[in-house]
Amino acid sequence: MFQNRRFFHSWISTFTAFACAGILFLEAGLSVHAASKTELALENNRALPIQSNETPNWPTGPVVGAESAILMELETGAILYEKNIHMKEYPASTTKILTTLIASELCSMDEIVTFSHDAVFDTPRDSNHIAMDVGQELTMEQCLNAILIRSANEVSFAVAEHITGTTDWSVFAERMNERAAELGCLNSHFVNPNGLPDENHYTTAYDLAMIGRAFFSNEMLCKITLTRRMEFPVTDKLPLGKLEVNLMKMIPGNEYAYEYLVGCKTGYTEAARSCLVSCAEKDGMKLICVVMKDEAPFQYEDTIALFNYGFNNFDKVNAAQTETKYNIDDTGLFYSGNDIFGSSQPILSLNKNDYIILPRTTSFNDLESTISYETENENQAAVITYTYHDVYIGAVSLNFAENRKDSSYLFNTPEDEADSEKKDSSFVFINIVKVLGILIAVGVIGILFVLAKLFMKNYEFAGHRRRAWKRESRRRRKKAKRANRFRDFDF
Repeated sequence: MFQNRRFFHSWISTFTAFACAGILFLEAGLSVHAASKTELALENNRALPIQSNETPNWPTGPVVGAESAILMELETGAILYEKNIHMKEYPASTTKILTTLIASELCSMDEIVTFSHDAVFDTPRDSNHIAMDVGQELTMEQCLNAILIRSANEVSFAVAEHITGTTDWSVFAERMNERAAELGCLNSHFVNPNGLPDENHYTTAYDLAMIGRAFFSNEMLCKITLTRRMEFPVTDKLPLGKLEVNLMKMIPGNEYAYEYLVGCKTGYTEAARSCLVSCAEKDGMKLICVVMKDEAPFQYEDTIALFNYGFNNFDKVNAAQTETKYNIDDTGLFYSGNDIFGSSQPILSLNKNDYIILPRTTSFNDLESTISYETENENQAAVITYTYHDVYIGAVSLNFAENRKDSSYLFNTPEDEADSEKKDSSFVFINIVKVLGILIAVGVIGILFVLAKLFMKNYEFAGHRRRAWKRESRRRRKKAKRANRFRDFDF
């Protein structure tokens, strides 16, 4: 009996050892398989063509492991790096930059968001959340922190419900799609506010960059994404408070911290793989980078490589200060730096706040420009678009000048002369005051000439009539005198 028991224990120990060894072997096998699968995906993605590298004399961009990637300048929308930017991809939690953007536009930060049963229990437990319970409350500001810092899915649901007043998230999805279209998105369709897997929930690197132009222009949202941790105090509706840590590795103090970072948002699902939308600013140039379907941790390494590529190979140039000659439609009507009546105040000028993004491999004189007079802005006369080998790099508006000083009709004042020396060649000059003054003067002189001619004509006609009347009067007097002489001899 004792021997049987020993044999049984020995058998159990042996079986356990073999089972553990089998599990370790299986885990090792799965790990090797996953590693080889990741390497294969990276190898395939790195072999994909980079469209921006095909532009003649364009700075050569880095090879990245993302299936699609874009580097866009925020202000102009100029695309500096392009790799499958219109390919439809699953965005995962990068969806939340649109959700929080809409919330920041429609809500005040002190509004109270109450968590419903659907918001709490329709969130998968294995997804990102901050363990909110039914009936608990957060301010809208706290919600945006939870969504952007901890990527909380149930909070995204609760915000969508708060904005639409219904637990039907398709209503909020409609608003998401409308706002995306307004921002210039071309190939996106959103069905939920948090990016949880759905085959009908997709976007592109280009569209995320267009959403990013609005998101990263919001200082509050950017600041939240860089916050290292969030801490919500205890309240009656939040009895335990909340303390969460930001896991995004690009923010200050973390492994891939980037010194020029303005803001970022990560995303991951099995289907979407690793995604990252981020923004960085250096020397006044703000760049947006989007990488989609990348493999960790290369979403960070690829993003940093793209930011460095952009800052090292492109310059932000003020077109108004650089443009030295300009002719609208070759008509000779407007000329930059030339005033048809000498030094004067302009009525049209190039917008000094408009910039282009110039590759360092070329010069401003190598650019092509086209003019469009179709503008909805009543202060704009036209828009000049600059391209390099058909690649858009920015535009500058031709605006009607404001606050023009009055100048004399025929001569400039000393102040005008002083100002004229400071003018740059970006102005398109036409002195409407002098033009109108001269036209009025010419008109007045013409009218006076006509009146004088009429007066002289009438004067001559009146003099002729007086002379004729005198001759007739003398003739009648002579006739009457002769008649009187004959009357004297009539007996």
